[in-house]
Amino acid sequence: MEIVFIRHGHGEHLIDYPHQLNKLHPGLTSRGISQIQTLRQELPIYDEDLVLVSPTKRTIETARILCPAKKIYVTPLVGPRMFPQNPDYPALVCDEIYTKEEVRVFDPECEVLDLGLDCWTEGINRMDQNVFEIYAGKLLDWCLGRAKRVIIISHDGTITNYRLLLGEKDLTRDDFLGEAGVFETKIFSH
Repeated sequence: MEIVFIRHGHGEHLIDYPHQLNKLHPGLTSRGISQIQTLRQELPIYDEDLVLVSPTKRTIETARILCPAKKIYVTPLVGPRMFPQNPDYPALVCDEIYTKEEVRVFDPECEVLDLGLDCWTEGINRMDQNVFEIYAGKLLDWCLGRAKRVIIISHDGTITNYRLLLGEKDLTRDDFLGEAGVFETKIFSH
């Protein structure tokens, strides 16, 4: 299975960095929209692709620009996740996820993906590493066999955590994709 990680475009919480990181549910800026429109011209998304999206406004907006007519699955299992994990770092308001109900109100066409795991309230941002790895493994297992290609629209920290889970070594914040960045990899089982 091929996995294509896509980082959302420039968000409203980054306009006056770092002073707006406590903005609740920031969306894409006009620059972010433009970045994703450009990406749409460069990265084909096919009917048979499975699209997973973080339950945040900026990632759902990214998905709707990239694949406006496609069914998207929204799950906290690809929601914001701090990287590196440090219990001394505060959680940021900009990384609060939508509830299932808020997702349905914001975009009624979204499919809320609930694998029966307890993560819709707090998300995965500060989740214990061992629990994150178990939950992320369950998501990857769910994906296997459903599609040959999975598109995951998420956040730098989350993408980096998944890349480590999938076997990459020695990743740092320098390996973040940045706005509208793309990283492709293949897995054969989990």
